[in-house]
Amino acid sequence: MSGEPRLARVRIVLSHTTHPGNIGAAARAMKTMGLARLILVNPRRFPDPQADALSSNALDVLAAALVVPSLAAALDGVVLAVAAVGHSYVVAPDLVTCRQAAVRVIEDAGGGDVAIVFGTEASGLTTDEVRACGLLAHIPSNPVYSSLNLAQAVQIFAYELRLAAVGDVPPDAERPDLATHEDIERLHVHLEQALAAVGFFDPANPKRLLPRLRRMIARARLEREEVRILRGLLRTAIPPRKS
Repeated sequence: MSGEPRLARVRIVLSHTTHPGNIGAAARAMKTMGLARLILVNPRRFPDPQADALSSNALDVLAAALVVPSLAAALDGVVLAVAAVGHSYVVAPDLVTCRQAAVRVIEDAGGGDVAIVFGTEASGLTTDEVRACGLLAHIPSNPVYSSLNLAQAVQIFAYELRLAAVGDVPPDAERPDLATHEDIERLHVHLEQALAAVGFFDPANPKRLLPRLRRMIARARLEREEVRILRGLLRTAIPPRKS
């Protein structure tokens, strides 16, 4: 199974969220990374206009969100549950970074649903909630000030999940219309003639100027339109001599 379908098997579970704005902002964070399954364990207020407002057009994620009475219900049927925590716990599963956890989550998503569980804004997950999960994950942060908003934490985990699922690649871009070898050679001839015409260099003793110009132009990877612009500039600034 490829990356995108595996993301569809990821549940983001928010347990006992107190502020509806954080639910909306978390939905926005999810949608930007291709996640759509939001499960809310006993939220204080939901649905709520603040959640809608902070979702920034991720209303479809909110509309599809499931509200359940317990964490056990939220985790029903998953093959892996990851607790998002700020520190390790005594007698609890191993603690890894969110990046390491994301790789494991995407791997296990090949076999079924997986979940990442976030606790309340003020105190995080309870010890019992942490122990209900098979893996603990934290976001490496400044030890002097490690406080993160709930939606910010969801965004970081969601980003790492997408990175693990589809790879560290830029989006497809329009392919440039690169100049051909012939285009570049004509530019070099034109440039050499123009520089000689203004006395910038002596054609009889060019030294390293022309090779350096060639190297500079090669590095630029010029497009055809850019070559036309440069040659037009040369014709305008240094008109050809009349015979």
